[in-house]
Amino acid sequence: MNDKLIIAGKSYSSRLLVGTGKYKDFAETKAAIEASGAEIVTIAIRRSNIGQNPNEPSLLEILPPAQYTLLPNTAGCYSAEDAVRTLRLARELLDGHSLVKLEVLGDPQSLYPNVIETVAAAKTLVAEGFQVMVYTSDDPIIAKQLEDIGCVAIMPLASLIGSGMGILNPWNLQLIMERVQVPVIVDAGVGTASDAAIAMELGCDGVLMNTAIAAAQQPVLMAGAMKQAVEAGRSAFLAGRMPKKLYSATPSSPTAGIISSTRS
Repeated sequence: MNDKLIIAGKSYSSRLLVGTGKYKDFAETKAAIEASGAEIVTIAIRRSNIGQNPNEPSLLEILPPAQYTLLPNTAGCYSAEDAVRTLRLARELLDGHSLVKLEVLGDPQSLYPNVIETVAAAKTLVAEGFQVMVYTSDDPIIAKQLEDIGCVAIMPLASLIGSGMGILNPWNLQLIMERVQVPVIVDAGVGTASDAAIAMELGCDGVLMNTAIAAAQQPVLMAGAMKQAVEAGRSAFLAGRMPKKLYSATPSSPTAGIISSTRS
């Protein structure tokens, strides 16, 4: 089945996107990402070294740009100005790389997105030629505004970053998918494989996660589980589930031609 995820004109076989934070070391990071099958890997520029600190190990040593699509993000930014500055730096470090993940947070406790600052940053970045994948709330109106600005993917939260609470409002995700034409990728809140499968069964184009894998007791094993969950959820969506019925009188086995008993 030729079912590709297409973002900014490039196609990907995997619909699972993963982060690089919270692992115990680079070896575990590399093993988990390989097990996930992900092709797009997001990197927090403010927390990871990709060359800005020449005396420290670089993530690029285990994530060669020739093998992965690197997605620099603005984790830890609380204003449009900081986010734009961070991604300008990323573009310099990655030789003109334009595909980025924008996130502007509202507060350090909930990490809920500040959509006002997000919209402002998106306008600046798109005008400067960035291809912006944008983390946002599950507000369908904001999602449409971000698409109209020119963002190449909308990334609504399922629940709070790092919470592992799963998809709390599937109805808003469906509203977003009905309104925007660019890919919709669930970002934040996934806790286990069933959460990823549900997101894909709803019709989302992909899932991005970090903590759900990195904070698992066995991250590499969980990465493999997430790979399978995303694939299974996508297949289920494409297959089309049976309608839900209460007290259906339709048996799963045919009844024609069965031998019936009679009492005399």
